[in-house]
Amino acid sequence: MLRKLAISSAVSMAVLAGGAQAADGDGTYAFDTKGDHQFIMFKISHLGYSYIYGRFNEFDGQFTYNAEDPSKNSVQVTIDTSSVDSNHAERDKHLRSDDFLAVDEFPQATFKSKKVIFDGDDKDEAKIVGDLTLRGVTKEITLDADMVGHGKDPWGGYRMGFEAETDLRLKDFGIPMDLGPQSETVEMIITVEGVRQ
Repeated sequence: MLRKLAISSAVSMAVLAGGAQAADGDGTYAFDTKGDHQFIMFKISHLGYSYIYGRFNEFDGQFTYNAEDPSKNSVQVTIDTSSVDSNHAERDKHLRSDDFLAVDEFPQATFKSKKVIFDGDDKDEAKIVGDLTLRGVTKEITLDADMVGHGKDPWGGYRMGFEAETDLRLKDFGIPMDLGPQSETVEMIITVEGVRQ
């Protein structure tokens, strides 16, 4: 259910490259929406017997990366909540309803980073802390992020990518539908590729 929203936090993750080569990636990056090299996916238990997977098909964002000064790294993401897609039309209609995302009242979810904390000296892992606004509720969340890589692309540009994960409690964001004890949290998986501007 959280495709666009998770996206914003992922961008901040670009702060992770280490060593002298990391500075080569300094700059501001826009999500590659044209090539669609980005995904905000979710996974949630169904009655404790199986898992339902889905994604948000429409989201956009950008991030700023600075290898020497992590305080200058930031990420912003905007997600179209109506673009939720679990590969089942009737279920997606329910997910868009007031039982879940209430997309008519809350058509967007957003993420805005507040800080990036490196996990190690290599700076290839980080925690991205920021505010997620979903269904009109804003909560601070933490994304566990891994830098995938950065460098020149075949079209004369420069790209940077990362992957991040977090778990969200449905009740924390005012989602009223009770899916049972096995389905109180949803796992979010975000992978983003940005093009330097």
